[in-house]
Amino acid sequence: MLKHVKFKYKILLMPFLAIIAFLLLLFVSQLFMGRNNALLSEIEQSFVPALELSHDLERTLTDLQRSMQDAVAAADEEELSFANTSYEHILTLFEKVRTNSFFAQDQLTALIQEFEAYYTLANSTSQQLIAGGTLDEETVAKLGEMSEQYNVIKAQIQTMVLQAKQEASRTFEATLQNYKQSSYFMNLIIACSVLVLGILSLLTARSISRPIQEAIRVTAQFAEGSPTVRIPVTGHDELSELGRAFNRMMDTLAMQNWFKTGQATLNERMRGEQEVAVLSRNIISYLATYTQSQIGAIYLMDEEQKTLHLTGSYAYTQRKGNRNAFQPGEGLVGQVALEKQRILFTQVPEDYIAIQSGLGETPPRYLLILPLLHENVLKGVIELGAVHEFSTIETDFLEQSCESIAIALHSAQSRVKLQALLQETQQQSEALQAQQEELRHTNEELEAQARALKASEEKLQMQQEELKQTNEELEEQARILEMQKAELSEKNQELELSRKLIEEKAKELDLTSKYKSEFLANMSHELRTPLNSLLILSKLLLENKEANLTDKQLEFIRTIHSSGAELLALINDVLDLSKVEAGKMVLNFEEMSLIGLGTFIEQNFRHVAEQRALGLRVSLAEDLPSSIFTDRQRVEQIVKNFLSNAMKFTEQGEVHVQIHRPHLDTNFFRKELSSQQAVAIAVSDTGIGIPPDKQHLIFEAFQQADGTTSRKYGGTGLGLSISREIVKLLGGEIHLQSEVGKGSTFTLYLPETAPAAQQEQALPTPERSIQGDRLTNISRQTIPSPENRAVSAPPTDLGSIRDDRRDLTPDQKSLLIIEDDPKFAKILFDLARERGFKGLIAGDGSSGLHLAYQYVPSAIMLDINLPELDGRMVMDKLKKNPETRHIPVHFISVLDASLEAMKMGAIGYLTKPVSLEQLREAFEKIEDHLTRTIKELLIVEDDEAMRNTMVELLHGKDLLITTAATGQQAHRLLREQHFDCVVLDLGLTDMSGFDLLEQIRQDPEISDFPIIVYTGRDLTHDEELELKRYADSIILKGVQSHERLLDEVTLFLHRVEKNLPESQKRALRILHDKETVFHEKTILLVDDDVRNIFALSSVLEDKGLSVLAAGNGREALDMLASHPEIDLVLMDIMMPEMDGYETMQHIRKQPEFSKLPIIALTAKAMKGDRQRCIEAGASDYLSKPVESEKLLSLLRVWLY
Repeated sequence: MLKHVKFKYKILLMPFLAIIAFLLLLFVSQLFMGRNNALLSEIEQSFVPALELSHDLERTLTDLQRSMQDAVAAADEEELSFANTSYEHILTLFEKVRTNSFFAQDQLTALIQEFEAYYTLANSTSQQLIAGGTLDEETVAKLGEMSEQYNVIKAQIQTMVLQAKQEASRTFEATLQNYKQSSYFMNLIIACSVLVLGILSLLTARSISRPIQEAIRVTAQFAEGSPTVRIPVTGHDELSELGRAFNRMMDTLAMQNWFKTGQATLNERMRGEQEVAVLSRNIISYLATYTQSQIGAIYLMDEEQKTLHLTGSYAYTQRKGNRNAFQPGEGLVGQVALEKQRILFTQVPEDYIAIQSGLGETPPRYLLILPLLHENVLKGVIELGAVHEFSTIETDFLEQSCESIAIALHSAQSRVKLQALLQETQQQSEALQAQQEELRHTNEELEAQARALKASEEKLQMQQEELKQTNEELEEQARILEMQKAELSEKNQELELSRKLIEEKAKELDLTSKYKSEFLANMSHELRTPLNSLLILSKLLLENKEANLTDKQLEFIRTIHSSGAELLALINDVLDLSKVEAGKMVLNFEEMSLIGLGTFIEQNFRHVAEQRALGLRVSLAEDLPSSIFTDRQRVEQIVKNFLSNAMKFTEQGEVHVQIHRPHLDTNFFRKELSSQQAVAIAVSDTGIGIPPDKQHLIFEAFQQADGTTSRKYGGTGLGLSISREIVKLLGGEIHLQSEVGKGSTFTLYLPETAPAAQQEQALPTPERSIQGDRLTNISRQTIPSPENRAVSAPPTDLGSIRDDRRDLTPDQKSLLIIEDDPKFAKILFDLARERGFKGLIAGDGSSGLHLAYQYVPSAIMLDINLPELDGRMVMDKLKKNPETRHIPVHFISVLDASLEAMKMGAIGYLTKPVSLEQLREAFEKIEDHLTRTIKELLIVEDDEAMRNTMVELLHGKDLLITTAATGQQAHRLLREQHFDCVVLDLGLTDMSGFDLLEQIRQDPEISDFPIIVYTGRDLTHDEELELKRYADSIILKGVQSHERLLDEVTLFLHRVEKNLPESQKRALRILHDKETVFHEKTILLVDDDVRNIFALSSVLEDKGLSVLAAGNGREALDMLASHPEIDLVLMDIMMPEMDGYETMQHIRKQPEFSKLPIIALTAKAMKGDRQRCIEAGASDYLSKPVESEKLLSLLRVWLY
């Protein structure tokens, strides 16, 4: 019945019946609620206020009584004010009670009168008691009367409260009875309404729920993957219409699902970096399969030839007459390309093209050709053929897919172009890198030319201004100039002649400067050669080892040695002066402690002052900085000169050295100096003083205040001249104040920091910094290393690099960088700070040793090619000093001497140029050595007794020793755990030590570590050579072999000698006797000067060396041929017949002498000599006069 009723009528019927029931219910409820409201209104307006007022009266009366009691108890009239407040509040409440109809007015009037009488009596009695009244009978009677009145009043108030409650209770009972009646009638109406509505609801729900359940069932089937299900429809209500709409939606969703699935799968097929041909085949294959086409082809546009080419196909068979390329407009494919519109071709002829299979073939009935457009640019054409007609959805799918296909093809073609461009860019980048260096040199030349051009422009501009002024004068004096034309012509000729003379003088001056340099070089050689013998022999005699010289003879020898040293100082002063004048003086800026300068003065001149019976005072002001940035060596040289002069020219009194801030009124000649940023070093004496007319003269070379032949005081007069020039380079000034007979004061003013010119000269600003997040700029390159760098260069100024020596504390991690290249030193310094190290920087070997001994850094990075003292000698001195022997040293050098460095105890070696990654690995290796306090040693020895002996010899708290008896066991242990060093015996039971060494070095899983071969077998020459390929040290069991083994293990494990057991420390001290290395060694000394041969032979033979002598290069070659046991050659450079350079070249040409150490000796001491010696074949270099200790130290390095 309800199947054909519309939903809206079904739904409206229920509310209509509900509204009728609701109205009936509302009428009944309003009837009973009116009665209840009247009763409740009476309760609210009469009974409830009466109760509230009665309670307030009772509570306020109680507060009134309590306030009076408190006031009497406290004897405080102010407390009565609270009682008065309560009294006024009670009167107010009585006024409100009068307005309430519930209370009887006559009873209320009597109550008020009673209360007034009570309050009057109570108030007067309370005041009397507060005022100090006594409790007499009258007072007690009043108190009794007050109590009775209070109780009467309270009882009347409680009666009023009780009456109000009874009356309210009766009214509430009537209200409740009325409510019960209304509930009965309302429940009856509700029950009838629910019964009727329930029946109608059941019928309506059945007519609605059955179609909905059917729709739910169909929807669930669809959700489970049955897209073909449909809702059965029989009626004409809204649910039937909904079912019909749902069925239509299902049909639409099926089509959309097919559409989107096709697009998603197509995009998946096109994803990734595919080649154009592969992508084309994937596209046409998928489109043909998805649209159930039997044949297909895709043509791509060649942008250069403007031609469509067949790139991919599906089930396409090439036949005679078929074309694979089309011009726009040719055929249907070309027409689609031309119009950029699709073409659907129906009723295809039988002979058009065949769809072939294994069983036969049939022609397609329909052809669909579509353009591929990307931003309206044709990328290609797709052609599909099918035996069935293409549906609308298939056509729409293909059209919409064309855009994504065009994008994918465009991306693939762009990748091909990008790859080609990338290759071309890489080639151009390589070419640009090759040109970059050339451009840099060109830019430097252009900058120099630009500066010269700018100077010329300025000069021309000045000339133009002068010419302009001259022209104005010439215009006015034209007649006069015409008359003087002949005279001017003659003057011009004279000027031209003068110019030519000046040019000739300039050439003569250059030639003179050249002759001067040559003269200084030759003079240095001629003076130092005999001076070398003089100093060496006199020092040997002073030692008086045979004790056969008298005190007077020793005094004579001291005089000879002192005179020779003074002569050497004079030669050095002359060379210093020439360097300063030539602008070749090299400064080494660093932090110089002012307290340290004071200590230097005390240590070097205190004994001189005591000898001359003079006082010496050194005072430092309180406002000084702790240090200044300058060349410490040069400042000390200047101060020494001041003090030497002061001591020399002062016969009595004192010399006072003051280090302070310059006075504010000091007049400086240099604008860069200021009193707030400078330091003054004043040397005052009480000597003879200097006349005013001589004060400027003493700063000239070879000049003194008294220049006569009979002068009382000696000296060359070079010291102040050299000091003045050095001070200019330091950015300072020298001021002189002197008075004849009273003394002189020489004041040296120095800036706190290096002058800007010296900073730029010391360290050119790199194009890129490697600090913070820009460090990646250098990681793509190699760390810059000077091109064609000489094997050894003169000292490099690293002064502008401020290191951390002032902030360094003993508990901090520190790294000492010994490097003469400022740029590279700065890079290492920045990386060290990045790794948490405090950095120390030294530009030469001597400074590096000084810092190492002073600060004992945690680790050292060391260059080999260092000025004065090279890296090998530095390493030798470090490892021979017990305080520095344990410090891990990492070599970084332009030379490939890694094997030599590792054998000296280095933890690593890098050959320049190095990359940032290599530097980081080097730092990680250093940090690994520092963090691992317990080192691990593997002993491979087949003899158990020898193993136990070695363990006992090497044991220590900082060393964990593991032993192995066979080669297989050793190899397994090396693969399973990390070892810092291996001690290996060659005589193993299962394999030879050579085989084990081969396995270790060829196994990539075993980390690199030093290997010490400790064996008792006699090695052949070939075996020794083979061992040197793998082992870092070879020790033959014999005399002192235990001590040598302990020494080598301690060296390679960087053990701190002071932490070793006492027995081990004692053994190392015995082993490190410096003279042992000279025993049974033969030296060939090549020198044309008999005096030098005699002097050096005496020194060397005294140390136990066997010395052979040769007078020139030819004799040296003959001596080497007849004495193959020669261990080292000392080679002079300047010799007759065949000089040292040629001799060394001949020696190096002989294979057996390719590794023979040769130390070159020269007295010329000019720039470039060291490089030339090294290039000729020298292993090292030493300048004359030869210092015995330096020579012996160098011999220890090369004979070790």
